[in-house]
Amino acid sequence: MADNAFNRAPQSERLHIALFGRRNVGKSSLINALTGQHIALVSDVPGTTTDPVIKSMEILPLGPCVLIDTAGFDDSGKVGDLRTERTREVIKQTDIAILVTDATSLDDEAAWAALLKQADVPYVVVLNKVDLMGKVPSTLLDNIAKRLGGEVIAVSALQGTGLDLLRQTLARLVPDQGKQSLTGDLAKAGDTVLLVMPQDPQAPKGRLILPQVQTLRDLMDKGCIAICCTTEDIDRSLAALREPPRLIITDSQVFDIVEKKKPEGSLLTSFSVLMAAHKGDIRYFTESAAAIDRLTEQSRVLIAEACTHAPLPEDIGREKIPRMLRKRVGEGLQIDIVAGKDFPEDLTSYDLIIHCGACMFNRRFMLQRVEQCRAQGVPMTNYGIAIAHLKGILNKVSLP
Repeated sequence: MADNAFNRAPQSERLHIALFGRRNVGKSSLINALTGQHIALVSDVPGTTTDPVIKSMEILPLGPCVLIDTAGFDDSGKVGDLRTERTREVIKQTDIAILVTDATSLDDEAAWAALLKQADVPYVVVLNKVDLMGKVPSTLLDNIAKRLGGEVIAVSALQGTGLDLLRQTLARLVPDQGKQSLTGDLAKAGDTVLLVMPQDPQAPKGRLILPQVQTLRDLMDKGCIAICCTTEDIDRSLAALREPPRLIITDSQVFDIVEKKKPEGSLLTSFSVLMAAHKGDIRYFTESAAAIDRLTEQSRVLIAEACTHAPLPEDIGREKIPRMLRKRVGEGLQIDIVAGKDFPEDLTSYDLIIHCGACMFNRRFMLQRVEQCRAQGVPMTNYGIAIAHLKGILNKVSLP
């Protein structure tokens, strides 16, 4: 089968497995052994791995995964502190952690096990390099389990022992990923779904944007009949159908145009709304949209994008939504914009956070941001929800 966007699992949809441990404990060797490929650079020199190394793989019985090899958390010096901070940031996107040790010391490992527990990240402890120990005493494994918690597996990355048990353990630790279907209960097998997909400068030339591709794949997997059109072709597409579509999925920017043309009885939602439900907390986003009505010219709003693309003219997050907000509230409204993994730790100076659909983030990472906002009492909504509210049609939008 061709290796194209329809049968590759996007990185954000894969299980994220991160390896943590001190320098030279064998994290890179373990990744190479797990995957059967030379993915991570292996060296006897401590500190060979600096920034996190990310690799997408298919690993049975886990399926599509993202493996993250991190710098040793015992790195030292000014640069070492920066590397350790980047390693700590990886926890936010980790679905399952592998805490690697050689049992020469467990103090650092105990501190990081506590961090993983605090972040509610399931983890397994790997006692690596057992080929250098001879027979591993059970008392050693018991002591490690007592100090670090979790299941302890004796592994030799060099000889390949213990790897099958490690894979099986990781499979048991796979957390509930939440809503698996993008369209949820909005569409079922046999339903006709119309996708309205404007091809503006924001869409990569010759390609569809990721949420459109993922939604198409979701509908195909369900056995739905998916019909695609641009905004200009809505009338012709509807006229070509024997019956009105069960569901219309549109780009949020043309919500109001599509809503006026929607047949009575057809449900209406957007790609951004679907992504919001798939990656975050759609109910919280919807409730938080009411904060838009409380904004004044003295308010402060943060717009967060998952992508780090170079903005083009009429960028939805950098130009269109700010323009809509200022038209409603006033030109004095302060709007800050962050992109990628940049996100303030202290959000209390903001009256509202508006986040993109987060198609580039995995669900755990996005939910971490949601919980951060909720804990600090700052409302958080989503591009699609915010636009629907600003256009006065949020009550007509169907949520998955």
